[in-house]
Amino acid sequence: MTAPIPTPTVLGIETSCDETAVGVVRLGADGRGEVLASLVASQVAAHAPFGGVVPEIAARAHVEVLDGLVRRALDEAGVGFGGLDGVAATAGPGLIGGVMVGLMAGKAIALARGLPLVAVNHLEGHALSPRLAGPVPFPYLLLLVSGGHSQLLAVEGLGRYRRLGSTIDDALGEAFDKSAKVLGLPYPGGPALEAAARTGRADAWPLPRPLLGRPGADFSFAGLKTAVLRAAEAAAAARGGDGSGAGELAAQDVADIAASFQAAAADVLADRTGHAMDDALFTDPAHRRFVVAGGVAANLTIRARLEALCAARGFAFLAPPLAYCGDNGAMIALAGAERLAAGLVDSLDAPARPRWPLDAAAATTAPATLKPGRKGARA
Repeated sequence: MTAPIPTPTVLGIETSCDETAVGVVRLGADGRGEVLASLVASQVAAHAPFGGVVPEIAARAHVEVLDGLVRRALDEAGVGFGGLDGVAATAGPGLIGGVMVGLMAGKAIALARGLPLVAVNHLEGHALSPRLAGPVPFPYLLLLVSGGHSQLLAVEGLGRYRRLGSTIDDALGEAFDKSAKVLGLPYPGGPALEAAARTGRADAWPLPRPLLGRPGADFSFAGLKTAVLRAAEAAAAARGGDGSGAGELAAQDVADIAASFQAAAADVLADRTGHAMDDALFTDPAHRRFVVAGGVAANLTIRARLEALCAARGFAFLAPPLAYCGDNGAMIALAGAERLAAGLVDSLDAPARPRWPLDAAAATTAPATLKPGRKGARA
């Protein structure tokens, strides 16, 4: 603990995967984070030939653009290094090479300028991101869905997170991307699949809804992903192909399978979220707030389904602005600002972590995602 800074202005650095992002946020007295700058350098073109993120390419790209992006963000914010009260950088979880680039840059700035450092959990950045749009009081139910994460958490306060459910195999964003690849859609797959689904029939293929109706709030998406592959093979065979590839699919086949996949995913999310809403914390009407965050939260079909669930269950629906659903520096800056306001800082020897559960107690006592062969706490 250190002396709190009530309304800090913080530089945030995010390099946990394939986007280099820098943000500057000023925390207001009302708890709202005012975004002074938020810049993202995309690596889509670098990874597209491989159909997915290559960790070594990602880390190298972060090194090449990060210093210039920091300067541009400070210029846009109009504060300069002298106007900062602290530096926040993602310290995990994520691709360790990329995490190290951003964290070391944050440490260097903090050391050179004599500023406090906040080593931010990437998941906490997502958990707090709705507060970029306005004050969102604790507690609330959080659904975090992205390329690497699928979790339901009770957000009880800053640094107080209780896991209610998580994926037992693949994250939903990963299932989106791999299903898109099966269908021959371009990288990044999630947005491409959503676009294809707009002209498809959601009832065209009877895809499975893993764990639907089962007790608890855990997820499973591996079987759904495999079912997409089988549907693509069947559709190709029906058109006279050998059933071995998406190249034999007609555009309508792709659209129908994409729409069916998206509908199945939305059904699963609504079902598992409904179970989490039964947690004792949310029996109090004053606590019935639901937040969806992460890259998949930008999917409009999934948003609409979750909004309908909230309306039926008496929960307020909240989400970050679309610009802050994916990885961004503003959410890291906000998490750093909230921690500085609470007097929470880190030393310059804070480690970079490829795995870092947001709910450490649950990860220790019920490590469902830490078994061999699974993705661990990052998932």
